[in-house]
Amino acid sequence: MAEEAGFVGLGVMGHAMAGNLARQYHVTGYDVNEARFQGLSGVAKADSLSGLARRCTVVCLSLPDAKIVEEVATVLARDLKPGSLVIDLSTSLPAVSRRIAAQLADARIEFADAPVSGGEGGAKAATLAIMVGAGKATFERCKPVLSAIGKTVTRVGDVGAGGVTKLVNNMIVASTFAVIAEGFALAGKNGVDAGALYEAIREGWAGSKVLDVSASAMIAGDYTPGGTINMMEKDLGYARSLAADSHVPIPMTAAAHEVFVAGQAAGNGALSQPAIIHLWRERGGDS
Repeated sequence: MAEEAGFVGLGVMGHAMAGNLARQYHVTGYDVNEARFQGLSGVAKADSLSGLARRCTVVCLSLPDAKIVEEVATVLARDLKPGSLVIDLSTSLPAVSRRIAAQLADARIEFADAPVSGGEGGAKAATLAIMVGAGKATFERCKPVLSAIGKTVTRVGDVGAGGVTKLVNNMIVASTFAVIAEGFALAGKNGVDAGALYEAIREGWAGSKVLDVSASAMIAGDYTPGGTINMMEKDLGYARSLAADSHVPIPMTAAAHEVFVAGQAAGNGALSQPAIIHLWRERGGDS
């Protein structure tokens, strides 16, 4: 029998992912902000989270933080039929994912943590990289659903491993955003044009997707999210919490985290990540 899919959380990423999923499945969506259904074709609107759960066999979550994910999972544990599947696409805490998996298992519901990377562009194009924490059988069940929204779907271990992998991904991404911002500020202060700098280094070892995104945003002065400073700060806080629990030092990530905290303190939390360049501009740097 074909899965009846549900999608909870229709923000920037969820809106695009739900739309792509609807090309291959019957999809019912739910969001506390009904305005997010605007422009979303092929997705039926549920009146409540419980109503969505009662009609679906697989439910995908794309939610802001671990606390909300756990709250939603508690409702789903009560209302989903035994044998159903929950796939969490959010960036969460591995310990929370394991706790949710245990709660759902008591109700005979499968669970996978499957955070995504690739940003708004990847969500729209269905080219996301998806890192999955699940048992082998659950992963095989997840794979067709996730292949509708992503380009690569990789099992990295059991529940929680997806979250660990995503936090490592964001440690690397955030540290790169931070050093690009300070590098472009230093170059600008010394008379090197940002566009020329980008063209000079993008095909060398400094080249990356993060450089491409950062340079285009800083050159255009367009910091429309996509991902935000607030979201990255949250994810780095999760990484530091995991590292503390694991007794693993992560000094580069800690430094990057403080940069994003400073970006929030400067009032730029709702802007995209490259907007941290303003921290240098406001202190005499020029990119």
